[in-house]
Amino acid sequence: RPWSHTAHSARHPKIPAGIGTMLQLDTETIYQAIGQALHLTTATRQSRKGYISSWKAFAPAWAGKVGIEAVDRAMRGEGAPAPIWEGEDGVIAWLLSGPEQVYRVPLPEPGEPKRAILDSYTKEHSAEYQSQALIDLARRLRDRIGDPDQVASIVLHTSHHTHHVIGTGSNDPQKFDPNASRETLDHSIMYIFAVALQDGTWHHERSYAPERASRPDTVALWQKISTREDPEWTRRYHSTDPAEQAFGGRAEITLRNGEVIVDEIAVADAHPLGAKPFEREQYIAKFFDLSEGVVDEAEQQRFLSVVQGLSEVRAGELAALNIVIDPAVLQLAPTIPAGIFG
Repeated sequence: RPWSHTAHSARHPKIPAGIGTMLQLDTETIYQAIGQALHLTTATRQSRKGYISSWKAFAPAWAGKVGIEAVDRAMRGEGAPAPIWEGEDGVIAWLLSGPEQVYRVPLPEPGEPKRAILDSYTKEHSAEYQSQALIDLARRLRDRIGDPDQVASIVLHTSHHTHHVIGTGSNDPQKFDPNASRETLDHSIMYIFAVALQDGTWHHERSYAPERASRPDTVALWQKISTREDPEWTRRYHSTDPAEQAFGGRAEITLRNGEVIVDEIAVADAHPLGAKPFEREQYIAKFFDLSEGVVDEAEQQRFLSVVQGLSEVRAGELAALNIVIDPAVLQLAPTIPAGIFG
C-alpha cells in the first residue's frame, strides 16, 4: 500500500504499547493511545517519490513524537476513534485492503523470547537499504570493468520493490538529476551504483556532495544505468526463509567493445549471511565514522562506555545516552528563516 513505512514507528502499536507497558498502564489506556497514534500519523509514500525532501527523514521522528503524546493524552482521559483498525471507516477499510480483509499479526507467546530484532539488518552504507548489496556488488566489479568510461550500458535485474522504489521503474526523472536533493539521490540506485563503481566506496557525506553528483563522467555513467524487475529476485525478496530471502540483484554490464560482464549478489556484505557480517567491531567503527567532526573524542568514548555497559545503567540514568554535539559544530548550523511564530 502507498503509505510511508517510516510512519509505522507510531502507526503500528509499538510506541504506545511499549511506553504503556513500561509505565504499567492498564489495557484500555494503551488501547486508546494506540488508536490516537494510528489516527494521527497516516503519511503517504509520496515523501519517497519524485523530489524527496528532508520530510522523508522527519516522518519517523514526527510519528514517534505523536506516539508519545498519544500516551500522555490517553493517561489524561482522552479517547481515540474506535475501532481504528477494523471500523467501517477505519484503516483496514479505506487505507489497506478493504473492510472484508483480515490481517493476522504474529506475537510471541507469554514468556517466549522476543527475537524480532534479529530480523533487522544493519546498513554498512548510508543509503537506502535496497542499495546496500548493489553497492557491494559495484565495489566487487570495479577490477573486472577497469575504466568505467568503457561502459556502454548497465542493467540491474532486481526485485519489484527495488525496481519501483529506487530504480527506473519508479518513473521519477528526478532520480537522474545532478541537482537533486540528497534524499532524492539516496533513492536513485542508478546514481548510487555509478558512484560506487567509480569510487569503490560509499561515504555518508562525500558521496552525496553537489560537486560529486555533478561530475561530468559520473553523470554520463549514471545515464547508462537502468533497472528491470526479475520475478525470481521478487520471489526471494518476499521469501520468509532467512536462508533464501534476498535484497540484491544481478548486474549485466556491456562494454563498448561488446564484452558483457555479469555478476550478482543476494545480500549485502554486512548482512548476517553476507561476506563480512557486521559484529561489534564494525558497529563501533561506523559510530566513529558518522560522529567524526561532529562529536569530540572524549564524548565519543563516554557515550561508547555507557552503551557497552547498558545492562549496568540504573533507573534515572538513561539520560547518559544523550550525546553532546561539539558546540563549534552547532555554531556552523545554517540560520533558519523566520516563520509565522518568529
